[in-house]
Formats: sequence, structure tokens, C-alpha cells
Amino acid sequence: MLEVVTSANIACGFHAGDPATLWETCAAAARAGVVVGAQVSYPDLLGFGRRFIDIAPNDLAAAVVYQIGALDAIARCVGSRVRYVKAHGALYHALTEHEAQAEAFAEAVADFDARLPVLHYGGAITAKAEARGLRLVAEAYADRAYTPQGRLVPRGEPGAVLADPAAVGEQAARLARGGKAESICVHGDTPGAVAAARAVRKALAEAEVEVRPFL
Repeated sequence: MLEVVTSANIACGFHAGDPATLWETCAAAARAGVVVGAQVSYPDLLGFGRRFIDIAPNDLAAAVVYQIGALDAIARCVGSRVRYVKAHGALYHALTEHEAQAEAFAEAVADFDARLPVLHYGGAITAKAEARGLRLVAEAYADRAYTPQGRLVPRGEPGAVLADPAAVGEQAARLARGGKAESICVHGDTPGAVAAARAVRKALAEAEVEVRPFL
């Protein structure tokens, strides 16, 4: 996957990963010239971060800083650093509607380093990020289905995850041509993820879309 992408959202141990895995992944990303991003989540290893947690704002802020700091320390040891932040799973979705959690998340990123962009597609986090001078990078998913309202189809519903690499590539090209997304994501934990990522690169090349880090 690191041979295909330009940026890597790396789990920081709260929903997946451990120190050795983080070290190995950051080192591989550095060797490949891939930008490292901290993918932070609720403390939910058993649920892979895909269960909502009604966590206190101060606890969430501390958890976000903790995760960014841990990954950044490892990345710096292998010649890289954290260049942006993205929420994972249930936390990602909560940032669209949960005002208190969006506030805590934005506060945590700004306290750590206000120069770090935040990847998201909008909602409550937009105003919270802007209030703290954070850059919000518009993101879209190549391998997830969308509702007519532009929201992600919940994972529990049929067809929520696109499995056909050709369909993934086609959606990526359509999203890129639409001009509303600065970053296009392919999930690394989906079966066939590498094939899907390659299909995305091929489709973007055929659409004459330049592929580079959003930073």
C-alpha cells in the first residue's frame, strides 16, 4: 500500500497498532517518501474504534494529544514526523454532529501543533477547527458508498463498502473531477485494499488528475 499512496493514516494504538508496529510502519513510510498522518480514535481496541463512546471532552482531548505525540515521537526517530491528523471510525463520524467532542478534538490538535491540518468532510468540526486556526482538508472516500445527501452509508447497510476495484477507481476519478475533495481515502483494512488503491491511481492518471500529498 505504501508503494501506491502519497499519505498514510497510521493508527496510534487506541483502535489498532502497538509500538513496534507503529515504528515499522513509520519507517516504511519514511523510506517510501509517504507523508505520515496520525489516525486517532476512541480508546476502543476491541471494537476497532467503530463504536461511539460518550467520553468526557477533557478525556478525549488528552487521548488525542497522547496519540499524536506517541506517533510523532516514533516518526521522528525514523526520519519523519506527523504532518496531519485524522479521526478514525466512530470518532470521525461524531465530529460531524457532536459539538462537545468536536470542540475537544480541535482544541487538542491546536494545543499540540496548530500547523497540523485536520482531514474531515465537514459538520461541527468545521467551525471548531476554523476558530483555532486549523486547516480543514476536505476528504472523500473512494471505497465507501454515499447517500444522496452526501453522507457515508452506514457500514451495517448493504453496499456500504465498495469491493470492486474498478468501481472504486471510477468513484475516485469522479470525486477528484468534482473538485470538492483535496484528499481521497482508500481503507487499508478492506480486503483487496492494495488492488483498490492501484485502481484509484490508474483511474486518476487516466483522468489526468495529478496525485500528490495535499500538504
